[in-house]
Amino acid sequence: MNTQQTIQQKIRDAFAPLHLEVINESGMHNVPAGSESHFKVVVVSERFGNQRLLQRHRMINELLSSELSGGVHALALHTMTPEEWFAKGGKAPESPQCMGGSKAGQKPAS
Repeated sequence: MNTQQTIQQKIRDAFAPLHLEVINESGMHNVPAGSESHFKVVVVSERFGNQRLLQRHRMINELLSSELSGGVHALALHTMTPEEWFAKGGKAPESPQCMGGSKAGQKPAS
């Protein structure tokens, strides 16, 4: 099972989501081809009711602690209740383009 599948399975088992997307966005970053280091995760679950955004993210980060201490460098988390999901038209924000991981092209600090 690859990292993306592991993340999907762990979240399904823990949150019984109404909607789940685990998107490998590693190709948008300066990493070797085939990497599994950057993911966008959209989770819609009743389990997030009465939980603040920070608490929701902590729940996911704790669940995926072994992946985060291994090869996963970044998770873009979008955690919603079904009501929040439907209010947003069933969409999560697009991920921004990677800035390349360097300060090349930036003005020097003065």
